[in-house]
Amino acid sequence: MKKTLPLALIFLCSVSVAFAQVIRGDAKVGQGVYEQQCLRCHGAKLDGKGPDSQDLIVQPADLRSQTTRSKTDWELLVAISNGVLFSPMHSFRGKLTDQQMLDVLSYIRSTAPPDITS
Repeated sequence: MKKTLPLALIFLCSVSVAFAQVIRGDAKVGQGVYEQQCLRCHGAKLDGKGPDSQDLIVQPADLRSQTTRSKTDWELLVAISNGVLFSPMHSFRGKLTDQQMLDVLSYIRSTAPPDITS
């Protein structure tokens, strides 16, 4: 028993790593999706100053800010998919495919200033 437990744990870890898939978005495709779905609120410069943002009480997030950039990919994907409570950010679930959300995320990340990305 003492030998089988560590071996089982090693096996489970190696299997989960082997099956873990990194799915990446396409920034170029994401730019097109962003322009169609996000630009009106977040703006062409991703600064939260899109044409529709003037009418909002709570302003859209500045996607260039350190606050937004410091969020994990998962946090940003959850915000895109589910929306953000008490903000103008609505859910895109059912409007965008999972791949389109990954593409938009990739585009947003690709515009990060060099001093913020790692």
